[in-house]
Amino acid sequence: QVQLVEAGGGLVQAGGSLRLSCAASGFEFSDYGMGWFRQAPGKQREYVAAITWSGGTTYYADYAQGRFTISRDNAKNTVYLQMDSLKPEDTAIYYCAAGRLATYDKDMYDYWGQGTQVTVSS
Repeated sequence: QVQLVEAGGGLVQAGGSLRLSCAASGFEFSDYGMGWFRQAPGKQREYVAAITWSGGTTYYADYAQGRFTISRDNAKNTVYLQMDSLKPEDTAIYYCAAGRLATYDKDMYDYWGQGTQVTVSS
């Protein structure tokens, strides 16, 4: 069955870095765009970044541009999110998702992971 398993979350001080990974199985990974989303307590799930099936094009939310980098390795069926210069407001559960399009629209994604907690202390 389809699985997306995130890893790499944790507790980090402001200004630090984390690298999230999302391992996919059960579907043709290289046919899908991938996205990262996040959800903070009491807030709606919001878009972070997306990458096309080939990895050739990436997209970012304004707050992520310049601090976060999305990438993928189709040979490993894995997508990554490198997060630098982290801020306390980046604290959230981070989810990866797979869809036919690389888009900011969470409703366009077919599969979701269970999420990984990122906590940034001040």
